[in-house]
Amino acid sequence: MNYSFRNPDSKLNGDDLPPQDRRDATAAALENLPKSRWERSWPTIACGAGLFSDGYLNGVIGSVNTILGIIYPTEYASSPARSNVSSIAFAGTVVGQLFFGWYSDHFSRKWALMISTVILIIFAALGTGSYGAGGNVYGLFAALTAYRFLLGIGIGGEYPAGSVACAESTGELQRGHRNRWFVMFTNVQIDFGFVVAALVPMIIVLITTENHLGTAWRICLGLGVIPPLSLLWLRIKLQEPEEFKRESMRNCRTPWWLVIKFYWFRLLVVSLIWFIYDFSSYSFGIYSSQWLVTIIGDSSPLWVGFGWNTVINLFYIPGAIIGAFISDWIGPRLALTIFVFAQGCVGFLMTGLYPILNQPKNVGGFVVIYGIFLSLGEVGPGDNIGLIASKTSATAIRGQYYGIAAAMGKIGAFVGTYVFPIIIRNAPNADRAGQDPFYVSSALCIFSAFLAFFLLPHIGQDTITDEDVRFRAYLEEHGWDTSLMGTKEYQMAMASSPTVGAPGVHEKEYGVEDTAARAV
Repeated sequence: MNYSFRNPDSKLNGDDLPPQDRRDATAAALENLPKSRWERSWPTIACGAGLFSDGYLNGVIGSVNTILGIIYPTEYASSPARSNVSSIAFAGTVVGQLFFGWYSDHFSRKWALMISTVILIIFAALGTGSYGAGGNVYGLFAALTAYRFLLGIGIGGEYPAGSVACAESTGELQRGHRNRWFVMFTNVQIDFGFVVAALVPMIIVLITTENHLGTAWRICLGLGVIPPLSLLWLRIKLQEPEEFKRESMRNCRTPWWLVIKFYWFRLLVVSLIWFIYDFSSYSFGIYSSQWLVTIIGDSSPLWVGFGWNTVINLFYIPGAIIGAFISDWIGPRLALTIFVFAQGCVGFLMTGLYPILNQPKNVGGFVVIYGIFLSLGEVGPGDNIGLIASKTSATAIRGQYYGIAAAMGKIGAFVGTYVFPIIIRNAPNADRAGQDPFYVSSALCIFSAFLAFFLLPHIGQDTITDEDVRFRAYLEEHGWDTSLMGTKEYQMAMASSPTVGAPGVHEKEYGVEDTAARAV
C-alpha cells in the first residue's frame, strides 16, 4: 500500500468514504466550525506566542555574558560558567521538549502549556536574583547556571505543547493562510524576542551607565518574567485543539513499534535539518555582540556594541515575516530548500570579504551582509522547520515527534555554543577566527538544502488531516483498533452520532453538521 503524501489512497475500516472525500470532509468540519474569527484565531496566538520567551531569554544571555565578562574579567574568564551560563539552558530545553512532548500527547496540550509557563515565570525570577553564599562570586555563577538549566525546561515545554497546539489550531483557519498564522506566532515570536533581547541591554546600560553593570544584567534577566506572565490568563482559558480531541491516544496504549516503522526516517531527516539550523543560528546570536565589540574596539562605549547587535537582530524580522507568506505560496519544503541554499551562498561571500569587513570603519558593511545572512535563514529553515515538524506526523504522536526533532535542534545549539569558541580559539589569525565559523555554517546550509529537497515530502494546507488519515489506515491495516482513539468526550459524541467512522464529524456536542454524511 502507498502511504505517500501525494497519494493517500488507503481505505479505512468501517468507513464508506473514499480517502480524499473523507479528508475533505474532515478538513471542512474543522474549517466550518461555528466560531467567530477571534474564536478561531486566539488559540493559535495563545499557544504559539510563548516562544517569545525562548527568543528573549536565550538572546539576552549573550549580552549578559558580555557584561559579566567585564565585571569579573579574571574570575569569569577562567570559570566554566562563561560557557555554561550561555549554553546550559539548551540542555534544560532538551529535557523539557522530551518530557512535555510525552506529556502533551498522553495527557493534555493545555496543561503542558500551563506547567511550562509557570516554570518560566519562577526561574526567570530566580535567575535575576542569583546570589552566591557570603557574596562568593563562584557561587553566583553556579546559582545562575542552575537556574538557567531549570528555566530551559520551561522553554522546552513551549515547543511540543505550544507549537503543536498552535499547528493543530490552524486547521480551523481559512485555507491558504494557515502556514503564515503558524509562523507569525511561533518563529516570528522567537525572532521578535531576539530583537528585544538585543535592544533591552543597550537601553539598560544607557540608563544605569557602565558604573552599574551589576544592576544592568539583573534587570535584563528580570524583564524575562513579563512575557510568560502576560500569557497566563489567556492559557487558562484554552481548550484542547479539535484535532487532539479526535485523534489522541491518551486513553489507550501507543503502538510504538508501528509508530517507529512509519515515521523513523522522516523524523531523522527533520531532526538533522533542525540540528544544523540551531547549531548556527543560536551560536551566531549569542556571539554576535562579542564579535561587534571586537570589531568596534575597546574605546567605544559598551552600549554602542549592543546597539549594532540590535540592528543585526532586526534583520531577523523581515525575513521571518516575508517567509511566513512564502510558506503559504510555494510550500514549506521549497521555501526551506531555496532560502537555506541562498543563505549558504551569502555565508561563503562573507567569509571572502571578512578581512575587509573586520575593520571599525566598515562595521556597517559587516552588519548589512551578516544581517542578510540571518534574514535568509529565517525565510528558509527558521520559518519552516518547525512548521514541517508539526505537520509531518499524526496528531496522536505529534507532541513526541515534534519534541524529539526540536530537542535535536537544541542539542545542535548546545553543541554550537561550545564548538564556535573552539573554532575561533584555534584559528591561526584574527581573520580566520572570524571566517572559520562562517565556512562551517555555510557548508552546513548547502547540505540542509539537499536534505530538504530530496528527502522531505510535499506539505500542503491540509497535511495535518492527510497525516491522520494515512496513519489511521496504516494502523488498521496492521490490526490496531483505531476506535480507541480520541478523548473520552469525543468518543461519547461519536457514539451518539448516527454516522460513525470519519474523524472530524462533530454533531451537536461539537456544534457542526455531519459533514461526512453530506459528502457521501
